[in-house]
Amino acid sequence: MKLPESQVAVLEAASATDALTIDQLADETGLKPETVTGAAFDLRDEGLLAVEESTRERVEVTDEGREYVADDLPEVRLYRAAVDLDADGAAVPMGRVIGAADLGGPQVDIALSNFARKGYGDIDSGELRASPDADPDADPEAAALAALVDGASVDDADVLDQLERRGLVERHERTVRSVTLTDEGVTALMEGVEAAETVDRLTPEMLTSGEWRDVEFAAYNVEADAPEHRGGKKHILRQTADRVKDVLVGMGFEEMEGPHADAEFWINDCLFMPQDHPARTHWDQFALSVPPMEAIPSDLMERVRDAHLHGVGEGNDGYHSPWTEEVAREVDLRGHTTSLSMRYLSGFAEGDLEPPQRYFSVEKVYRNDTLDPTHLLEFFQIEGWVMAEDLSVRDLMGTFEEFYRQFGITDIEFKPHYNPYTEPSFELFGRHPETGELIEIGNSGMFRDEVLRPLGVDADVMAWGLALERLLMLMYGFDDIRDVHGTLCDLELLRNTEVIH
Repeated sequence: MKLPESQVAVLEAASATDALTIDQLADETGLKPETVTGAAFDLRDEGLLAVEESTRERVEVTDEGREYVADDLPEVRLYRAAVDLDADGAAVPMGRVIGAADLGGPQVDIALSNFARKGYGDIDSGELRASPDADPDADPEAAALAALVDGASVDDADVLDQLERRGLVERHERTVRSVTLTDEGVTALMEGVEAAETVDRLTPEMLTSGEWRDVEFAAYNVEADAPEHRGGKKHILRQTADRVKDVLVGMGFEEMEGPHADAEFWINDCLFMPQDHPARTHWDQFALSVPPMEAIPSDLMERVRDAHLHGVGEGNDGYHSPWTEEVAREVDLRGHTTSLSMRYLSGFAEGDLEPPQRYFSVEKVYRNDTLDPTHLLEFFQIEGWVMAEDLSVRDLMGTFEEFYRQFGITDIEFKPHYNPYTEPSFELFGRHPETGELIEIGNSGMFRDEVLRPLGVDADVMAWGLALERLLMLMYGFDDIRDVHGTLCDLELLRNTEVIH
């Protein structure tokens, strides 16, 4: 019997009594694993070999996971530091505990997000309390990481799932093929097999010389293993942001751009937010230790100041609270992209605008929120406003219905709300397709005269801020935004989620 050289090598290396894997045969024959696989399938088709397949999982600890095995998980370090500061008896300022734990960069967010999840304690109003009953030495995730680093196996699927979501381990499923000789294969070997010269490609020289008539061509096996290659892919959140932009441009809007770090003046003062408002403290926004912003028009600064101190129009005497230019010039990370709206409506960004105008942005904002399935420290906001004569709440609600209809969402609900900068105001809610619960997806309203008149705007302006991540949840049914965005995102989920058009 004549067979290709690779098939002869595999057939002679195979055993009738012991199942050998493709890797073992590759080591034995010196052939590449993919060559052995192809030869094994061809021999199986000839009835000379039996090929069995099984799936095995390999768990590999990432560099970050190995770092935590050496230094403890961030939440464990946070808990131990809290106990050292007696936070298991009375609450301690969160910043003090973080400093004592020597956490920095993304480890702070990781520690805070897992601290309460594991029952190590709770965080409220910037203060941390440790649970006296917690036992960090029995942390199942830390124990699993240590076992994996030592080469042991971990059977707890839930713990492995959590470690994988955190990016501390990588799980690889692999199809393992085992080969044994059949009776026909044993008979063929006893009768003798010869290696036939084969070629794997047709060349111009073979065609010219006519050599192709006298050679045997190797068969292609489409079932043979091939190395897995994962190319780059645009993040699903960015895909959704691009689609939002396309929809809004299609509705006649122009895009705004502006700085992520901006003056309190643009972020809050122009919005008629009093300077002693709780949302303007460091508990809610991130202040930057940089020089104050100088490039603010002095006449606009004075008009905004006057609105805060004395109000706008009859029957409004402003806020009975202090207002200083020093606070207005301080620089923060923007907590909303309405700072861009203020720059555009005032004429500072693009010059004076005459109605009608429509503008939007889809940009990142930063808030000192408590991390949970629907809140992150940084997220994307869909900002938008329309300036025209005689606008009403019905125009605003109709705009939302048209916008969300483009994404297949038709059950939007509205709830009256209070904002210092809009009146009337209302929140938007959408129903989650999997859980059925209503989740807040945005805030909106008609800008008050106290906002518009200092900016020099005489027309009506309806405005909104919508959460891009909440839209993503309604579109795809995700129940925890941390699976798709942030340090704990699920890479397999991002790789496998189909794009909704």
